[in-house]
Amino acid sequence: MSKKPVKPIRPQASPTAKKSTYNPAKWLDRASTATEQDGFYKKVFAGLSLTILLITIVLALGSGINGDDEYQNDYSTKLVNYYSTMGADSSALYIDKGKMHFYGGFFDIVTGFANKALGLTWQNAGYHSVRHVFNAIFGVLAMLFTALLAKEIAGWRAGILTLLFMFLSPRFLGDSLMNPKDIPFAAGYTIALYYMALFFKQMPAPQWKTALGIVLGIALAIATRAGGLLLVAFLFLFAGLDFLMKNGVGGLGSAGKTVGKYAVWTIGTAVVGYVLALLFWPFALQSPISNPLVALGEFSKLGVKIRVLFGGENLMSDETPWNYALEWIWRTIPLFTLIGLLGGLVFIGKFFKRYQPLPVFMAFFAALFPLSYIIYKDSILHDGWRHLTFVYPTMTVVAALFFLEMEIILKENKVGKYALYLVICLLVLEPAVFIARNAKFPYTYFNLLSGGINGAFGNYETDYWGVSMKQAVDWLEAEGKISQTMTDTVTIGTSFSYVAHAYLDKKFNGKVKVSYVKFSSRYEKEWDYGIFPSRYIKGPHLRSGNWPNKRSIHTITANGVPLTSIEQGGGAVFEAEKLLKAQDFQGAIAAFQKETEQYPDNEQAWLKLAMAYLNIGNPAEAKTAATKAMEVAPGDTSGPFYRGLAGLYGGDMPGAANDFRTAIKIDGDMLPNIKNAYERLAQSYEQQGNAANAQQVREAAKNL
Repeated sequence: MSKKPVKPIRPQASPTAKKSTYNPAKWLDRASTATEQDGFYKKVFAGLSLTILLITIVLALGSGINGDDEYQNDYSTKLVNYYSTMGADSSALYIDKGKMHFYGGFFDIVTGFANKALGLTWQNAGYHSVRHVFNAIFGVLAMLFTALLAKEIAGWRAGILTLLFMFLSPRFLGDSLMNPKDIPFAAGYTIALYYMALFFKQMPAPQWKTALGIVLGIALAIATRAGGLLLVAFLFLFAGLDFLMKNGVGGLGSAGKTVGKYAVWTIGTAVVGYVLALLFWPFALQSPISNPLVALGEFSKLGVKIRVLFGGENLMSDETPWNYALEWIWRTIPLFTLIGLLGGLVFIGKFFKRYQPLPVFMAFFAALFPLSYIIYKDSILHDGWRHLTFVYPTMTVVAALFFLEMEIILKENKVGKYALYLVICLLVLEPAVFIARNAKFPYTYFNLLSGGINGAFGNYETDYWGVSMKQAVDWLEAEGKISQTMTDTVTIGTSFSYVAHAYLDKKFNGKVKVSYVKFSSRYEKEWDYGIFPSRYIKGPHLRSGNWPNKRSIHTITANGVPLTSIEQGGGAVFEAEKLLKAQDFQGAIAAFQKETEQYPDNEQAWLKLAMAYLNIGNPAEAKTAATKAMEVAPGDTSGPFYRGLAGLYGGDMPGAANDFRTAIKIDGDMLPNIKNAYERLAQSYEQQGNAANAQQVREAAKNL
């Protein structure tokens, strides 16, 4: 009688040990060649990373100065002084202009000492080149670690696709050239997330190098912006989820040793990252617990309130609607990210089944939670969604997962698969072409779904940082209008005077002078050439087609859309302004009339002509001139204000009241003589016998 073969006794796994469910995707069922393919894909990834780094640095060297660098460079100088004197120079501890002390100083410390070693100041071109190179490096680090996170989830092909998506995202690439606040923060955010994915894969016994990666990511983020504290909260949240996924709720009681390991590693990593960040933040060093929380509170409400162009209206940043960030995001991210993100939300269940769940959750959570929280808190934002730049990398991870999931779905459908590849190529090509055409300022990109930058012009800010100022200065030099060998002095009038000083002062050794002028009063000071980005111009004025005006001799454009105009100085308008100040109103009228005949789209000449007519008691002509100003520059407050005065002095009280209400409604808080506008409105009501309304207006004026 034959005996049944005895089954070999296999060693049993420890009841407390659970096998990791981590399982990178087996692309198109080719798992048998995964090792060979990985070797090839690693080489592709490495080569692509190096290429992207070199291209980004080259682009950064050609980029213009960020308009906020006035505050950054000042902070950098004060930080260098603080650390050079071991804290004796305490000017970095409180900075009223820009509130820069609320920011961590890592980027500005590193670049500040690098520039000091090279003997460069902010008036040297090389000073800004140093900052831009470092900016590019941080931008590429953010791209690289975003791609590595995707690789950790789904393999090297996911990493390669994500890396391409990141580099070919014009907004992110453009910020990587010159944005020293949001890009280093995004780099710290993505570095920390990548190492967290490795960290929890290795738990409860992670490698110290992995923990160090999280430390450096957290430190970089906090040492850039107090919002980096969010990563500390993420670390604890993900640690709890990872423990529960591996051990279950019962593990809290039965796996006490494992709980201890989780606690020690997580707390230790967070504390070391936080302490390291404080070393690069003087304000936080003064009070390591309370001051970072003070800074975080400031950023959560983003106390700086400025005027922004949104949906065709010029609003104060604390008056924007709840969907401000969402609107900007869907309009300015490439369609491959937009489609991929939305598709990823549909496929989220598939992703959790196909890949290790925790890194997938991390990618979705890191992309969507901050955005949701900003909307929930109704936080004040400006300049688009640049304050949320750090969420974009994980959006591209989700997008890459979506397209690779589509490839898997279509693996047996040859036509469908190649159609998918064609769609991806077309989606990538459009932003790539924009970058190639507008390599100096790719951050001005708007996607095709939103109508491109042509559709955005006059409805949304384009070059809100005035980066294209550099190209304007370069053009003046190339045309010989300014040169280092000229004998006469040339004056440049501009609304971005700090940037102009940086480009012109030292290089031209005082032969080119810079004069700050507001766009709305640009002819009140004499200048030879005026450089005016679109930033401070009202949306309706831009949409009217009257900017750049006929005084413009050259325009810097993106895809044909004006970003910055160079105006010719001299002429009747400057003489008219002198006569107006001298109260020679008849002479001013003649000069302003001459200006409007030559340049009928000069809204300032029409406005000042109205003012001159009012001063000689001619409300009828003043009304005509003010009406013309409103036609040339719709949306400007001065036009209806002066027309209201003409109505008031001319006996048209209903018309005057309507014009004053319009002036106050459009831009009341920015009108130089706003209380005068309220008082004039009250007078127009009184002239109509409406004392109650007049009193209400005067009461409202008291709250200004």
